Amino acid sequence: MGLSHVNRQGEANMVDVSEKAVTAREAIAQGTLLLSQEAFAEISENRAAKGDVLAAARIAGIQGAKQCANLIPLCHPLALSKVDITFEFDEVTPSIVVQCRCKLKGQTGVEMEALTGVNIALLTLFDMCKAVDPNMIMTGIHVLEKRGGKTGDWQHGNG
Repeated sequence: MGLSHVNRQGEANMVDVSEKAVTAREAIAQGTLLLSQEAFAEISENRAAKGDVLAAARIAGIQGAKQCANLIPLCHPLALSKVDITFEFDEVTPSIVVQCRCKLKGQTGVEMEALTGVNIALLTLFDMCKAVDPNMIMTGIHVLEKRGGKTGDWQHGNG
């Protein structure tokens, strides 16, 4: 199959999607922020010095997904119809799992937009809490699932 973003001469190449069918497409990406109990408590109890950390991270993640084509050189600019950022708290670890779901009807998938949304949300969480815990770790960033397009539905771990 080969790399889709490299032409026959081995040069970087934006894929031509003009002949592809417009279909409903969706992708969910996920990443985890490992943090101290203190930082976890400040976020989960909404008492961080910088304000509502989750609201800021949610908005930043949505903006990040919308700006994907401006950040990743060969990504197509997409008219996303939905971007959703969610947070799941694990007190035991302590950690916060961030998910970004992107949807549209278009000619190319939205995996890169979902990955960008997750990364920007995680970076925002880090930025807003680094004074409390500079040792936070962002980990496990991956596409969880995708739907639609020529290759159909796919879930992480299933090929």
